[in-house]
Amino acid sequence: MKDISWEQTNGPLSGGFVFSMAINSAGDIFGGTFGGIYRSTDNGNSWTKVKTLLIFNTVSSMAINSAGDIFAGTFQEGIFRSTDNGESWTNVKALLTNTYVFSIAINSDGDIFAGTDLEGLFRSTDNGESWTAINTGLMNSTVISFAMNSDGDIFAGTQGHDELSAKIFRSSDNGDNWTKVVTVNLVVPALAINSDGDIFAGVCCSGILRSTDNGDSWTEMNTGLTNTWVITLAINFDGDLFAGTREGLFRSTNNGDSWTAINTGLMDSSVISFAISPDGDLFAGTDSRSVFRSTNNGDNWTDLNTVFTNSSVHSLALSHEGSIFAGTRDGVSRSTDDGDNWTPVNSGLGAASWSSNLIINSGGDIFAGTLIGLFRSTDNGESWTELDTRLINPDIPTLAINSDGVIFAGTFGEGIIRSTNNGDFWSKINSGLTTGIVKSLAINSDGDIFAGIRDGGVFRSIDNGNSWFLISAGLPSATSILSLAINSGGDIFAGTEDGGVFRSTNNGSSWSAVNTGLMNNEVHTFAINSAGDIFAGTSGGVFRSVDNGKSWTEVNIDLPTGIVRSLVINSDGIIFAGTERDGVFRSVESTL
Repeated sequence: MKDISWEQTNGPLSGGFVFSMAINSAGDIFGGTFGGIYRSTDNGNSWTKVKTLLIFNTVSSMAINSAGDIFAGTFQEGIFRSTDNGESWTNVKALLTNTYVFSIAINSDGDIFAGTDLEGLFRSTDNGESWTAINTGLMNSTVISFAMNSDGDIFAGTQGHDELSAKIFRSSDNGDNWTKVVTVNLVVPALAINSDGDIFAGVCCSGILRSTDNGDSWTEMNTGLTNTWVITLAINFDGDLFAGTREGLFRSTNNGDSWTAINTGLMDSSVISFAISPDGDLFAGTDSRSVFRSTNNGDNWTDLNTVFTNSSVHSLALSHEGSIFAGTRDGVSRSTDDGDNWTPVNSGLGAASWSSNLIINSGGDIFAGTLIGLFRSTDNGESWTELDTRLINPDIPTLAINSDGVIFAGTFGEGIIRSTNNGDFWSKINSGLTTGIVKSLAINSDGDIFAGIRDGGVFRSIDNGNSWFLISAGLPSATSILSLAINSGGDIFAGTEDGGVFRSTNNGSSWSAVNTGLMNNEVHTFAINSAGDIFAGTSGGVFRSVDNGKSWTEVNIDLPTGIVRSLVINSDGIIFAGTERDGVFRSVESTL
């Protein structure tokens, strides 16, 4: 049995959220994204994903100390530290009781402060080895921004929740005690302090506040600021202020008295992170097109959106000519060279950016199920036409086509719809179905259709979908069936949300668990090669069975062991894996 190793293809390229950025003294840039951490050593011209121990990948905050150690705050996994410029990372969350970290700051003594969700502030005085809660006087427990002045005073911005408004707090004793200095609406995502000690607070929906007396009093400074949803603030070496908002960037050259929009080349992206290099170049992280750079103090911006491959790939499909189509949160991308290059093919998809499922019929027509409807392309993805499904909730998570070209679409709430004329007309076929949320579909060689239901097991139709019958004997009660596959012998495999894999050898009449060696029980997808080997994509990578499901072996060499949502195998036996936030990987060797 061959070992399987993986390599990342060059996409699909994704913009997506760049939550945080930090730049070290050498000018190396680090970007925290939905898909982990990326590093650039050439001023943003090229980026490389650095290997971390992250499972969920979302990096919300970053800071670098005077020794060059990098600290990355994450959602769900606490704080990671690198002492070798990002080459390796260690999780440093000892005594950090909350692993949702929104903000990180480091003072001149090297003490590290971490703002968490619902559990307030933590401090480390030993470079992250241990953490202590420091919440005396801190009434709001979600801290999402920091700033420190030259006297060592610390300011913390919070998020309002329940009946508490957002507030700014001040500590003059390194975080041991906190005093409220101002109450604001909603959330304080940004704080910055200039060389004179003036404090600036970015407040969602209220714009920018300034204090010139160490936080004792505050004044709104919104002249010229046409968008008051302020997300990030930064100050350059000349004292110019930069405010990232939901509608681009603004600059003030007079200490916040007035603001000017500086969005030439920025394409009105929401700016959610900001960093300034030692040479004064500006870098803006956005929520849709990755990173922009300005070398002239913000007057003009260069789009660097083609640098990241942290797309979430929810579906993969192979055309008869060998092209690969990937359905992502950013739409559909196509590769004609096994993933070496990817091209977005979204003309006509419009707002339907999240493509949950792709399928191709015998004539080469491609169908894309999205969150807002069903689309068809008859020209290899060059253009798309929305199909009239007449659904109230047009979310389409799964598709299947039988040998006669009849298309079946499982919906999120309205059961199953069918088209007998290539998608031009659709009708609901729900007789016998007990729930409307259909997660997976599969069709065997006899034309029997199987539908995996959320919290409802498996249903079968032997009359082209006209009627459905529950066939869940042996399946856990109220289980969600995320994926279905059928091998050449007619055996059916059902991937569940939390129970692993079940197999039926009698057309669904009964099921048995087949999980020996399967170390993750959330099974999102299957693929079967021409030798009959079965591959299961799980929330912990890919597993293979060479004995019809009796046992499973992990096959994750060089593959991030996170969520694998889609698998396809081409005629040469090369397997492609669509991951959550890591793009598409392919096997280095054939699986045959």
